Amino acid sequence: MIRLILGGDKSGKSAYGLQVFEEGAGPRLLLATGQAQDFAFRRQILDHRTARKPEIQVRETGADMVPALQEAASRYRSILVDSLDFWLFACGSDRAAAKGHAGHVQSLLACLKLMPLETDVTFVSCEAGLGAIPASAEVRRFVRELGALNQAVAAASDEVCLMVAGLPLYLKRS
Repeated sequence: MIRLILGGDKSGKSAYGLQVFEEGAGPRLLLATGQAQDFAFRRQILDHRTARKPEIQVRETGADMVPALQEAASRYRSILVDSLDFWLFACGSDRAAAKGHAGHVQSLLACLKLMPLETDVTFVSCEAGLGAIPASAEVRRFVRELGALNQAVAAASDEVCLMVAGLPLYLKRS
């Protein structure tokens, strides 16, 4: 099962992703892609850490999420990737930029095609384009790339859910 949970900022997507993940078969692994670059984001990461059970195994991946997912697929029955938007952002860093966003996305889609049937993977991502049009070209480019990534992962997913005000709205179920 490949699952995508989308939502805006503070929509409840991470909490719902964690709930679905905890209901899945063990062993479980959470792949955290966000890397704190400021105090507010450090606080958000800390809040996420305290919200989950201490026995949940976590691996912080940044841009290296795809190799981590490939490795985890053979060892874990349930994998939560939180989140695709921060992964895409990390892929734009100087170290990862040589491959480009498109190369990283293609690697992810190839990985999903090889995912073992007994492994459940849940992705969390911000739904792009729900807000005002960004003023800068750089942010508009990122929003477009995130939208394309979400569409590609949704197409490869068995289940897609949009979180609105903490409520899951299922867009796709197989």
